[in-house]
Amino acid sequence: MSGILLAGASGFIGEKLIRQLEQAPSRPKLMSVGRRPLSFLKPKSRVQEHIANFNSLEGWMTTWQAETAVCCLGTTIKVAGSQAAFRAVDYDAVIAFARLAKRIGVQHFIVVSAVGAGTGSASFYSRVKGEMEVALAAMDFAALSIVQPSLLLGERAEQRLGERIGQVVSMPLAPLLMGPLSPYRPIHGDHVAKAIAALALGPVPKYGVERLHYNDLMALN
Repeated sequence: MSGILLAGASGFIGEKLIRQLEQAPSRPKLMSVGRRPLSFLKPKSRVQEHIANFNSLEGWMTTWQAETAVCCLGTTIKVAGSQAAFRAVDYDAVIAFARLAKRIGVQHFIVVSAVGAGTGSASFYSRVKGEMEVALAAMDFAALSIVQPSLLLGERAEQRLGERIGQVVSMPLAPLLMGPLSPYRPIHGDHVAKAIAALALGPVPKYGVERLHYNDLMALN
């Protein structure tokens, strides 16, 4: 199979995804684009790395080719420090990476967004995610998979108090979130990474744009 291009591989979902892809029997070529080296890679890792700021990707000339790209870039307003800094990651960097993917021939673009994303949302976070989704859809990839998880479960290197509280509060309610409420069920990061790996390792879908929620992601596990 052709190569897989990745961004955001140092994050919660991205690191789990890299580990999944490295263990894949098909042994796909892997290229990670990021601002710093991935500290968790083993010395004989098959992952190639391109270290760069995302605002400089426009000038990067490469002969590397990929059929699939996966973008796990994302932060929070609290971690970023301001709305502008948050948008620089969750919109600007994502679109810069998508433009690179388009330039090297990517057919299937997979992006981690969030449940509730929408351009008309009252939440700045959800509105930026929605604007990012619209911008990606306008780029006309052969297939665009928009992964929209709700609260992510699992241990993080960087503990976020709000998410920790959310996990404790949401777990007793999770079984009640069925039918139209199922997209809001919390989901473990391992399950999200495994679903994305299945998408990335499979053939290019023929659906154009698809949004994947809890049930869709669990079906890929």
